[in-house]
Amino acid sequence: MKKVNWVIGVFAFLVGLHSAGAADLTGTWKGAFDFQGTPVPLTFHLTSAAGGAVTGNIEGLPTGAVDIHDGKVDGDSLTFWVNTEYQGAAYKIVYKGKITAGQIDFSFGTEDGSWSSTMTVKNDAAVATPATTATPALATVAGNWKGAFDFQGTSIPLTFHLTVAAGVVTGTVEGLPTTPAEIHDGKVDGDAVTFSVTTDYQGTPVKLVYKGKVAADGIKFEFGTEDGSWGTVLTAVKSS
Repeated sequence: MKKVNWVIGVFAFLVGLHSAGAADLTGTWKGAFDFQGTPVPLTFHLTSAAGGAVTGNIEGLPTGAVDIHDGKVDGDSLTFWVNTEYQGAAYKIVYKGKITAGQIDFSFGTEDGSWSSTMTVKNDAAVATPATTATPALATVAGNWKGAFDFQGTSIPLTFHLTVAAGVVTGTVEGLPTTPAEIHDGKVDGDAVTFSVTTDYQGTPVKLVYKGKVAADGIKFEFGTEDGSWGTVLTAVKSS
């Protein structure tokens, strides 16, 4: 009987060691993958639980925030799946990630293997730009930037021509119904970029407000109508 108890105790100890060794992924992770030539930013909100379980959600897929299912950490491997939708069809997307210092390298795709991609996500705390980088940000923002956003199932490419002087941003945005649209009230403050443009939609003038964050992989914009009735996101990547 003592031998049985000893075996059970050792087994429980080993299980405890395995669980304790599981990486703590709790936090916000961000990255982008390429879809038909357009970068698609995703945000992973992850919570580590007992026994290596992982819960949370992903923002940025066509169906908005989707819950993670069967999340699990085993050593340096992370696996889970989500349900999303593309052009009216439902899909199960399976994620397989390798955890390294400050980032997760994902291979993911449809369950039947008909489509797949890769991406690297980094912990939001690790990639946050310190407030002391205001001066480099001024130089970084100036130039030409390209990205695309989803509008009613259609990818709309935009090109930003930005000029910065003494923290003031000027330039134009190409790709809107009124193009090029001139930038107004442009400003850089630390890693934040803000401005507005006026365009036209179905014969009605519309003011769009842009709020961007400068990061290593581009400028991540949240933008929409001034009254908040419509909004979306895009990541603009610097081009030559």
